[in-house]
Amino acid sequence: MYQELLLKEIRRKIGEKSLNDEIANILNISYDAAHRRTSQKAKFSLEEAVILASYYQISLDEFLKTDHQIIAKKTKPIRTIADLLNYFDDALQLLQSYKINQNTDVYYSAKDIPFFYTISNSVLSKFKLFVWMNLLNQKDFLTPFEEFKIERHSDKTEELTTLYENLNVTEIWNNTTISSILNQISFYTEIRILTKETAHLILEELRDLIKNIEQKAENESKKFQIYAHDILILNNSILFKNEEKSSLFVPFNMFGYISTDDKNTCDDAFNFFQHQIKNSTSLSFSGQRDRKKFFNEMLESVENLQKKL
Repeated sequence: MYQELLLKEIRRKIGEKSLNDEIANILNISYDAAHRRTSQKAKFSLEEAVILASYYQISLDEFLKTDHQIIAKKTKPIRTIADLLNYFDDALQLLQSYKINQNTDVYYSAKDIPFFYTISNSVLSKFKLFVWMNLLNQKDFLTPFEEFKIERHSDKTEELTTLYENLNVTEIWNNTTISSILNQISFYTEIRILTKETAHLILEELRDLIKNIEQKAENESKKFQIYAHDILILNNSILFKNEEKSSLFVPFNMFGYISTDDKNTCDDAFNFFQHQIKNSTSLSFSGQRDRKKFFNEMLESVENLQKKL
């Protein structure tokens, strides 16, 4: 069965080319030996299967799936600042390997502000890195924010942000999406890890970010749509979908994701996103009243924290 699946996938990849010729050339065997394998009179050895899978970029894991089991991958653990910066490099490489292009649709369940907005060189972005390292790392990381040094910035973050901006993005937010960062600013200020002056700078940048996202929503572009869901608990899951394939990313910790390309799972996730959208208010194509109300509430939350500080 597995040999048949591998041959079927190779046929799909080579199109009109001769399957026997392809197998013979890649495995460096005779035409007759290749024919015995393609007719399944002889079995591929493990080494031969790996060579073919590698050459045609076929995942052998795919053949092990059942209706109730899927093959999933997970991101590397993050323990150091270097790990976190490499995460962005790896994310860009991963998305490029998934054939993410301008025709790709992205669905983002925004429990927190999507990280694509907070990976620049701003104070807000640096603060997010600081928080992530404190939450991901061991006990003794708590140093004053002003002493938090980043020896280098990932040179891929700008590419990652640009890639996201060029996709067909649908984000689902609710009134708790900015709660976590407000709570983080409040917490680190209270324990005097973050100065009030720096906290105000971060809040000003957060205010500007919210206004920029509101402006994107006002443009009514088909490339960017944002919805407000009043009752759903969001989870930061992300679905990438185009004509060639779909990929679902589900978080398992602060910055760790499990991903799968399983078609049925991705289809289920897509249908769930569509159901969420139907039960949400469009902030891109609805009236100005709904959009202003939603973003004004977030801006008021920022202002309230500024006054409290």
